[in-house]
Amino acid sequence: MKKATLILLFLLTVLSCKKADKANKLNQANKLIGTWENNSDKGNLVEIWKKENDTVYTGQSYFIKSKDTLHFETIQMKQIGDTVIYCSNVKGQNNDLALDFKLVSENNNQLVFENPKNDYPKKIIYKYITKDSLVVIISGIQQGKASKESFSMKKK
Repeated sequence: MKKATLILLFLLTVLSCKKADKANKLNQANKLIGTWENNSDKGNLVEIWKKENDTVYTGQSYFIKSKDTLHFETIQMKQIGDTVIYCSNVKGQNNDLALDFKLVSENNNQLVFENPKNDYPKKIIYKYITKDSLVVIISGIQQGKASKESFSMKKK
């Protein structure tokens, strides 16, 4: 009887840990909540993130030069089962349809999303430097050549 109880307790513990792992896949995204900026001579890049619930984060990314918005993107990170998707929608690109990037790697310092079918970007990396500093790295193929851009962002 004691052995059966111990086995049952062990199985319940293992199963509850697996459920916690599934629920925690977006925990690293908590660090993104807020407004991030990269100001340069080329313009001002802004990314804003908020948490909708435990499985969905929404955001916007835009690039402004002088008073002109040169790029505007709605973004979302969402967990569906065991999978985390980074969803990007840029008006005027991809027939106005969202592009999905799958979370392929995560740790305390970064989130890595990939969509190998897309030319550019194929990969999006959020690399945390400090609590108010991160680097966003996008890479892929542009005009037939490998291309990579990095944006150092400060939390506002």
